[in-house]
Amino acid sequence: MPVPLAPYPTHPVPFTPPQNGAQSQLVCSGCRNLLLYPVGATTVCCAVCNAVTPVPPPGTEMAQMVCGGCHTLLMYIRGAVSVQCSCCHTVNLAMEANQVAQVNCGNCQTLLMYQYGARSVKCAVCNFVTAVGVSPSITEQKFSN
Repeated sequence: MPVPLAPYPTHPVPFTPPQNGAQSQLVCSGCRNLLLYPVGATTVCCAVCNAVTPVPPPGTEMAQMVCGGCHTLLMYIRGAVSVQCSCCHTVNLAMEANQVAQVNCGNCQTLLMYQYGARSVKCAVCNFVTAVGVSPSITEQKFSN
């Protein structure tokens, strides 16, 4: 006869699905996996690492960036000045889209993002330093959202 590994609840807890199945997403504070959760939740428990991640208050605008140290996707509250990666602890400068420019690395051609107006940018892949001008050229474009 099989023995259950966990006790069963005596009274089932009713589940009320969110209206229209609406879901949001955030990045797990533990393992950095993308978590989906029903709108209205205040915390989300990760099924992979069991970390409990708090949900930002409703109406909070979130932004995403890739960590310059380990290339992990980071999510943060829009308007933050910097974001520390929970994986490698690199402090990343968080800039609004209108403050960021892009250029291809002069060595490996990786697309690089940098603070608009900078004179040079160092590639995180090959460490080559690419000189950039103050005004946008064909390879540099100011982002606008």
